[in-house]
Amino acid sequence: MTVRTRFAPSPTGFLHIGGARTALFSWAFAKKHGGKFILRIEDTDVARSTPEAVQAILDGMNWLGLDYDEGPFYQMQRMDRYKEVIQRMLKDGSAYYCYSTKEELEALRESQMQQGLKPRYDGRWRPEQGKVLPQPPADIPPVIRFKNPKDGHVVWNDLVKGEISIANQELDDLIIARADGTPTYNFCVVVDDWEMGITQVIRGDDHVNNTPRQINMLKALGATIPQYAHLSMILGDDGQKLSKRHGAVSVMQYHEDGYLPEAVLNYLARLGWSHGDEEVFSMQQFCEWFDLDHITPSAAQFNTEKLKWLNAHYIKLADKDYLVKDITERLANLNVAVSAQPDLSAVIDLYKERASTLNELAESIVYFYHKPSIDEAAAEKHLVADIKPALEKLSGLLQAVDWNAEAIHHAINEVVTQYQLKFPKVAMPLRVLLTGIAQSPSIDQVMALLGRDEVLARMSVFK
Repeated sequence: MTVRTRFAPSPTGFLHIGGARTALFSWAFAKKHGGKFILRIEDTDVARSTPEAVQAILDGMNWLGLDYDEGPFYQMQRMDRYKEVIQRMLKDGSAYYCYSTKEELEALRESQMQQGLKPRYDGRWRPEQGKVLPQPPADIPPVIRFKNPKDGHVVWNDLVKGEISIANQELDDLIIARADGTPTYNFCVVVDDWEMGITQVIRGDDHVNNTPRQINMLKALGATIPQYAHLSMILGDDGQKLSKRHGAVSVMQYHEDGYLPEAVLNYLARLGWSHGDEEVFSMQQFCEWFDLDHITPSAAQFNTEKLKWLNAHYIKLADKDYLVKDITERLANLNVAVSAQPDLSAVIDLYKERASTLNELAESIVYFYHKPSIDEAAAEKHLVADIKPALEKLSGLLQAVDWNAEAIHHAINEVVTQYQLKFPKVAMPLRVLLTGIAQSPSIDQVMALLGRDEVLARMSVFK
């Protein structure tokens, strides 16, 4: 049997970290087994689904590189097929019309709650042998309910959580079509998983309660039951449910914040799954190693610092042309135009070992293309009167040296020796004058890239 997995988001919001991990695991499982990965957009919630959210899902999948073999399929484009299946179920007796009004159902709910019972539909319109149903009211459009089995249990071996058993008595007769004829979410999922030949359903554990109902409907249709794997939730850094302030934002926000897709994918892969002690690996390795046996059933905890650490690693390895293009765009967003000199590729090489995000990298090199404002605290500490003679001497030497890091370093050392100073006593004020702050990579390399004229012009400010 060919493995067929699916990712089926609802376009009522952005693709967030939890959804992206589900997509990644489904994608990797299909890749591992030479199968097919299907993208399905479950857009039956017309009131909340938006074209912008659909596009955000597609953009997020594309940015992460999670390519799908089939789709995207849209449930709203399959309404006729769902209605055909419902008619078949009405004919074979596995579904029936229910004429209960909202008021009747609300009264039933209130009565059950007052008795301490679990609120549930009481089956008043459910056809049974020997049961006489009332005459259907002409003025009430009926919903259609699935005739759920009354006895026995729904049992499945969840590939993450182990065996789960739910008594059918706990399940009432689910509405599968609303009064206006629109099929409901749980029913559409069943028909899609059946007709798309899904073999493994990998999804969040917020769907565990849907699974017994879906299994019963699949059985009623004579369909093969897929295997189910329910992934536990992701908690934030603070151990609380993931919120916008720690991860539950659009995946594309990570792009905007300066994360590489390789880092996000590598991090997501380790959220609830492991392969020994391996922390850093490619997606090719992940697909080779991935299995459902090593997914933990307990909640995974998001760790922003770990993600940043991984991102820093991937920035160091990133393709030079990719970084140049990306950083050029990020600098443009900061209203900084990249000039021909200094060479942006060389500037990036100087700083990429120090950055944990691409935004940090872009922000830290602005001073190469835009004269910096000098930090007041740094100026007060390092731009002191007794260092002026040494800097003036250095300025004179720099006008004549070959312009490379080695010659510049030699000139600084000459001044340090002449004035009997320690190297930082000259290097720190240079950093403040040239970069605006007191931290930078090796100052001679910074100066070599800035260029002689720019260095002398910025040094001349200190008079």
